[in-house]
Amino acid sequence: MILNQFPYVFFLGIGGIGMSALARWFHANGHQVSGYDKTETPLTQALAAEGIRVHYVDAVANIPVEITENRTQTLVVLTPAIPAESLEWAWLREQGYDIRKRSQVLGVLTHGRYTIAVAGTHGKTTTSSMVAHLLHHAGLDVGAFLGGIAVNLGSNLLLPASTDAPIVVEADEYDRSFLTLFPDVAIVTSTDADHLDIYGDQHALIESFRQFVAQIKPGGTLLINHTAHPSVAAAAPAGTTIIRYGLSAAQGPELFAAAISAEGHQFHFDLNGPKGEVTGLELAVPGYHNVENMLAAAAVAQIHAVGPEKLRAAVAAYRGVKRRFEFVVTAAQNVYLDDYAHHPREIEAFLRSVRALYPGKRLRVIFQPHLFTRTRDFAEGFSKSLSIADEVFLLDIYPAREKPIPGITSDILLADITAATKAIQTKEQVLEGAKTDNSFDILATVGAGDIDTLVPHLKTILTERWKSI
Repeated sequence: MILNQFPYVFFLGIGGIGMSALARWFHANGHQVSGYDKTETPLTQALAAEGIRVHYVDAVANIPVEITENRTQTLVVLTPAIPAESLEWAWLREQGYDIRKRSQVLGVLTHGRYTIAVAGTHGKTTTSSMVAHLLHHAGLDVGAFLGGIAVNLGSNLLLPASTDAPIVVEADEYDRSFLTLFPDVAIVTSTDADHLDIYGDQHALIESFRQFVAQIKPGGTLLINHTAHPSVAAAAPAGTTIIRYGLSAAQGPELFAAAISAEGHQFHFDLNGPKGEVTGLELAVPGYHNVENMLAAAAVAQIHAVGPEKLRAAVAAYRGVKRRFEFVVTAAQNVYLDDYAHHPREIEAFLRSVRALYPGKRLRVIFQPHLFTRTRDFAEGFSKSLSIADEVFLLDIYPAREKPIPGITSDILLADITAATKAIQTKEQVLEGAKTDNSFDILATVGAGDIDTLVPHLKTILTERWKSI
């Protein structure tokens, strides 16, 4: 498939974080871009402000006329989140349009390009944004397709200046999407069980990661978290440089951190690895898991000849990804944080880091489970990780692409949460509690659904409440 043969590109699910990055790329490269999404969000509003037409009602009549009149010159890009009963998708199929999944298009875009691909059931968005930031800050020409809005870039897309620049991509294991990629450098941050609605069991998930790693180009490099299943690294092609990484030398990796300390919001550490030691690194995005993510990203920078001084400066300048350990309100005695965590291990890592930063503070967590299948498959882990908090309030499950499953509701998590205070709440009750309840010092909203719609309201409420404390 030659992308330049399509002057028109239409996106079904254009508001998705990965889809919107592709839409921006096509728009920046002179294609006429439009698309559908079911919900207007700040991201779709940003796309519209950039000149991309977006509509929100699934009806064939809403497909732009240049799309309906130019079938052979139109590429349709599809996200797996689009339901099978979509009217527009059905019509485009019937008319014989060239319809490709997002992952297929990303594979075409990176074909023949030097590619740095970051995979993992969690940590891939942050780590890929770190890699792109470190290389870009150090003055290298680099492009990136990210799964979140990088604060430093203000976008999920970084356009390179030249066609031979390295491309950093988030390699998504959902629906085996990452198997369209053939990286020169691959990072695997984790292989914990997830997406069992697609894979059935963890064995099938691990096999998919093995296939991904097997696609590393000859002479390439694999950076893999020491907690990943050992069979994944074993699948790398002969001649691949394999570097295992982890927080401490005691865990046995070749790449590790030393002298880790938390001071305020910052984490300080030294990097030790095959490319040498870099001391005095300062990371403004807190969390032990983020130190681990930065180890892998910094090693990629070292591979690309970024020296210690530039690396220190780039790490210190990194400001994270929206909704990843994001400080929304910071007052003298109180803090409001927002995080995208939607897997038990992510929640545990986030909440333990919050506890490390604010020992003795009373922590309230508002959590929105994401997907009925994920809630069902990891109910015990969710309850255990959320119990780190003092108070836990659960929203209803966000269905995304799924239909309800009988008996699977937020109540199955609530029963096993051991926090002293716990309840199911509506969004309205969450906001009312933020206005009137003084029982908490730290508030965290957590989840991957539409819980982020609460953030601006909570920010307004808590900024006003806490300014006089």
